[in-house]
Amino acid sequence: MKDLNKTIVVDESNPWTTNETRQIYENPWLRIREDSVIQPDGKPGIYGVVHFRNKAVGVLPIDDEGYTYLIGQYRYPLNIYSWEIPEGGCPEGENTLAAGQRELLEETGLTAQKWELLCRSHLSNSATDEEAFLYLAEGLQQGVAQPEGTELLACKRVPFQTAVEMVENGEITDAMSMLAILTMAKRLKR
Repeated sequence: MKDLNKTIVVDESNPWTTNETRQIYENPWLRIREDSVIQPDGKPGIYGVVHFRNKAVGVLPIDDEGYTYLIGQYRYPLNIYSWEIPEGGCPEGENTLAAGQRELLEETGLTAQKWELLCRSHLSNSATDEEAFLYLAEGLQQGVAQPEGTELLACKRVPFQTAVEMVENGEITDAMSMLAILTMAKRLKR
């Protein structure tokens, strides 16, 4: 049996060498590049990277009665209807908290008195540089939703435990939603 108390030395330096980079595609939301590289094993290769212009922002709103709000919408890339926490993009130069506040208002009509960063995440770090910031919003007040023209949204208020069960049974598959809901569920069990 291996000694689990043994100190492991890890070299965290970059084992890749980038020889050349070329842009393959660009639009207002993302840029795709292809790098000619020397792999960690010393062999030549290529690496495709998707750069997102916006940071991803998600908000887990929880009201005083322990309910949360989920957004339902059709997700074009997956060809499915998806239930998620309120989410959106944070353009370069905008504060992620301000973007979260904007997204919560746009998608649910809610504003919040109390905000807390639940966690940060890199959503698919083998192929993209997309970074997500997930916030908890409490002290909610209802206003009027202001969805963007690209959004046809449904909003439902459910007990927080129902949202946890939706993650557990595969009804919620969105990574940011799952991460925010499960992070909060773990916190509540402490």
